[in-house]
Amino acid sequence: MIRLGVIGNLSYDGLPAVLERLIALAPPLSIIPVFEPELHEVVSKAELLSDPSHIDALLTLGGDGTMLRGARLVAGRQIPVLGVNLGRLGFLTACAREDMELAIERLAAGDYLVQKRMTLEAWTTRHPEPRWRALNDVVLHKGGFARVFTLRASVNGELMSTYAADGVIISSPTGSTGYSLSAGGPIVVPTVESLILTPISPHTLAIRPVVLPPHAEVTVQVDAGPDELLVTIDGQVGATFFPGDTLTVRRADKPVLLVTFRDGTFFSRMRRKLGWGGLRERDEEGSAY
Repeated sequence: MIRLGVIGNLSYDGLPAVLERLIALAPPLSIIPVFEPELHEVVSKAELLSDPSHIDALLTLGGDGTMLRGARLVAGRQIPVLGVNLGRLGFLTACAREDMELAIERLAAGDYLVQKRMTLEAWTTRHPEPRWRALNDVVLHKGGFARVFTLRASVNGELMSTYAADGVIISSPTGSTGYSLSAGGPIVVPTVESLILTPISPHTLAIRPVVLPPHAEVTVQVDAGPDELLVTIDGQVGATFFPGDTLTVRRADKPVLLVTFRDGTFFSRMRRKLGWGGLRERDEEGSAY
């Protein structure tokens, strides 16, 4: 029997119907669905997920945000995460809503691949423990303040640069196609382990994104700016950052295991999700994983 943890985003239309279908699909596949509390309140026919260490795999129902939350939920445990996209983009997810049944059947049969995705750990001098874990990125930014601030970025204790900007993004290869990409950062193939440091709207064109080796430890300090800044983890959790604080980011000790399928490669996802190629190429990709 496979104990399948299930988390989801209740803001997506039709999620209760998807949960009901999952419950009906589970017994013939020797799957025991285990729902997080929010989903258990909607459909109480499944077990309640109270301890992630007691599941064999995790199913996320939503978009990339739900996938990122699932990655933090497993917290370094070597539990494969299967993402089903219920929204529009879903770049990190393995399949669309209409392919969920087939994907779960393949998961139950062991007909899937596991891709190890490098994760980040981060902390500040004010918040040293517990350390945050990110699949996508760690961002230091100014929140609602409409002015730049001056920061110093160091790598392995050596000053790399001092610059004025709206903030800085330190991302994993997985996160290179997220906020970092929007800020002008490079796309990095997920299996190429590295840290990507991308300034947000730097005040000089000479400041460019930098790709660092995976063993690099990045520290960021603020020289001048607002009295309060924000550190956010995967765009979802974080804390206030004050002058005099230091943010440290490095590779976490364990990766996240993402479920993929042989017919759903990184480059096919790039063409389909990010619109690479012409309309003809995107149409030919269809809804395949």
